[in-house]
Amino acid sequence: MGQSVLIAAFSGRALAQSARRAGFEPLVVDAFGDLDTRQAAADFRVVDGAMQRGFNTKSVVAALNALATAAPVSPIGLILGSGFEDKPRLVVSLAKRFRLLGCSPETIAASKDPATFFATLDKLNVPHPETQLTPPDHPVDAWLTKRTGGSGGRHIRVFRAGVASRRRRYFQKQLAGERLSIGGLFAPGGAEFAPTRQWISPSTQNPFRFGGAVSMPEIDASLYRRLAEAASQVGTALGLVGMASFDFIVANGQPHLLEVNSRPGASLDVLDDAHGRLFAGHIAACLGTPMPAAVRSTRPARAMAILHADRGPLTLGDIPWPDWSADRGTPGTFVPRGAPLATALADAPTADEAQRLAAVRLAEFEDLIYGHSKS
Repeated sequence: MGQSVLIAAFSGRALAQSARRAGFEPLVVDAFGDLDTRQAAADFRVVDGAMQRGFNTKSVVAALNALATAAPVSPIGLILGSGFEDKPRLVVSLAKRFRLLGCSPETIAASKDPATFFATLDKLNVPHPETQLTPPDHPVDAWLTKRTGGSGGRHIRVFRAGVASRRRRYFQKQLAGERLSIGGLFAPGGAEFAPTRQWISPSTQNPFRFGGAVSMPEIDASLYRRLAEAASQVGTALGLVGMASFDFIVANGQPHLLEVNSRPGASLDVLDDAHGRLFAGHIAACLGTPMPAAVRSTRPARAMAILHADRGPLTLGDIPWPDWSADRGTPGTFVPRGAPLATALADAPTADEAQRLAAVRLAEFEDLIYGHSKS
């Protein structure tokens, strides 16, 4: 039996699977309790209503305590995934009760506070879109409004003139260009980086909703160096530890940093290997132990694409899930219109081919799931 580790996230599936590949016993708290999460986890707890209302201290601490108490071996610590960036006081509370395996509460807060984060970028001369805490006056260009600590793109809206300043929202000039991300693994001895290309899956209510990512995109060597250098500078300045990701938009050949996720992110699905090296490396970085040796990957490009319930709300039936599917909901689960429904994975020799295959599978997936569910 390997070491047990606590995981808390809106969806703990990718982290739990990576932990298993790395030889750990994952104890998972999340909002879904999907079939593949349950299969990967040594034990799990579901926090009902977390996706609608967010995590709260009482329910998360109770679930984590229950897992830690029931575990045959005491967990070595707690890894936080999505769902905590906008809850700085909750992160502080968790850090007092459990050993955080990841960034400190101060680092998480600094990476998501627009005043602190973009001031840091300015000090480092890292380009970013024009950003301010108050609505722009008589804007000529298009602007966006974003929620502090938001993730997944659902919090982003097009700014409309006349909108008053709102608490926990900031404003950013909209740029058009290619969406690239750098996945980082920060350890005391240095950092490793790998790129992904991302895309959105817009809907009427959520025009900037995250749609998916693919590994091994073709990137000009000079551009990649600039992306990696910016990630390295910012990661060092913020004090990042373990897995993190950096989202850029490349406009007219110039990369602009949009945000940093100071935690394991969606790119784990496409960047991790068959041995869970990213998870093992994250643990090693946080504990100050030797990093696992890098092994040259022979895996082709991998894409992950999220299917949303855009045909309408449904109750999941007994679905014959394909081998290439992930985030497999349990029968009887109600999924509101527009909510994440499942994930399609696709491997191919190139990033473009993997992304195209994932798109084809999404269409097949939608017919399959709605055909085996109740609307």
